[in-house]
Amino acid sequence: MHYKAYAKVNIFLKIVGTRGNYHELVSRFMIVPSLFDTLSFVPKKSKEAFELVGDFNCALEHNTLYRTFMVLKSHGFAKEVERVMGMYALQVSKNIPTGSGLGGGSSDSATFLKMLNDVGNLGLSLEEMMKLGSEVGADVPFFASGYESANVSGISEIVEKYDEAAIDLEVFTPPLACNTAMVYKTYREYFLQSMDQALASKMVTLKSVELLSHFSKEELNDLFPACLKAYPELGIYAKEGWLFSGSGSSFFRLAHKVNNG
Repeated sequence: MHYKAYAKVNIFLKIVGTRGNYHELVSRFMIVPSLFDTLSFVPKKSKEAFELVGDFNCALEHNTLYRTFMVLKSHGFAKEVERVMGMYALQVSKNIPTGSGLGGGSSDSATFLKMLNDVGNLGLSLEEMMKLGSEVGADVPFFASGYESANVSGISEIVEKYDEAAIDLEVFTPPLACNTAMVYKTYREYFLQSMDQALASKMVTLKSVELLSHFSKEELNDLFPACLKAYPELGIYAKEGWLFSGSGSSFFRLAHKVNNG
């Protein structure tokens, strides 16, 4: 059985405070139904406790999928998840680019969590999976929720469903990967004083189509100026009418504008 791990965009992303080394945000996350990774269990070819099949550029112990496996083990599900991964390897077909601001790694982790819950008969509720996912990565709770659209706040651990269907979006990812930690470091150094909590409070009340139609990428995403400063070459791809997702590097726009230039 194949599971789809959907990409997301940040319709807007406003920084409203700091919490130690973290940044508190208010954001609208929305899935992109046309862009997804595919995960499946396949027969094992090794005797490793955790076999991962796919194109990954980091060591296994740093992979969020392996972290998902270890988090479940640490919460009393060692027997169940070890049984599943003793029979199968996890195969991931990647379509969501790395370093793109589209949440591919977090979506994969949430999807793997659901797979282990299903196949391992863990009996976890959505709320329990969201809580466990928060120990894997900041954006995992949103993907574990199954919501198409949500207002996300805190350090991404607070996820509130926003009652709207996912919009048909066109996504463009430049041949450039943005490092999230670098972007936030640049934001804190150069742009932290520009926080606008009033605008953030207004944006959470507006439908996503309204937000995309009435605000610029600079107004919608507080991290865009920081990305430009950290990666000046990004400016080449910042075209009029395109909006910016997360910490970059992807741009997106309403798909119906495609034929209008």
